[in-house]
Amino acid sequence: MSKRPVKKPVAKSPAPQGDTRLSQLQNLIDLMVEKDIVEVEVEEQGTRWKVRRREPQQQMMFAAPSMAMPSLAAPGVGNPYAASAPVAAVAAEAKGEVFKSPMLGTFYRGTSPEAEAFAKPGDRVTVETTLCIIEAMKVMNEIKAEREFEILEVLVKNGDPIEYGQPLFVIR
Repeated sequence: MSKRPVKKPVAKSPAPQGDTRLSQLQNLIDLMVEKDIVEVEVEEQGTRWKVRRREPQQQMMFAAPSMAMPSLAAPGVGNPYAASAPVAAVAAEAKGEVFKSPMLGTFYRGTSPEAEAFAKPGDRVTVETTLCIIEAMKVMNEIKAEREFEILEVLVKNGDPIEYGQPLFVIR
């Protein structure tokens, strides 16, 4: 499903009061959530609204019936990932702050397997520093630091599938 900006016409009415505008904005946001729309731009009577959701809702992923869902199976029941993810997160938080994945996809440390990693342990990064790439639905998304910190540890291997909110780096 393509996520394109959608222009939604709004019925013209006399100059709305503050409460009415807030109500219209809330209705627009509710519609965006209901229809899973990422961005809407509306222009009415010289007023222009552009509303963009930070993170689109995650799409539901279903496994084939013969495959076990790693996050649902009990630890030690043929599922090597069930116990390791929470344990890794707790261990990482004990060492420092955790930088978590903003999306699900495939984690890449550099532009190619042969390329140098964007960020390594010991690196001090700034707001615009690219930390990694997360591939989602054939789109390469550069993940930026968004603030200054030092990378203490990389918790994910190059090419590993990752989930939304999964710890990627231990930072300070």
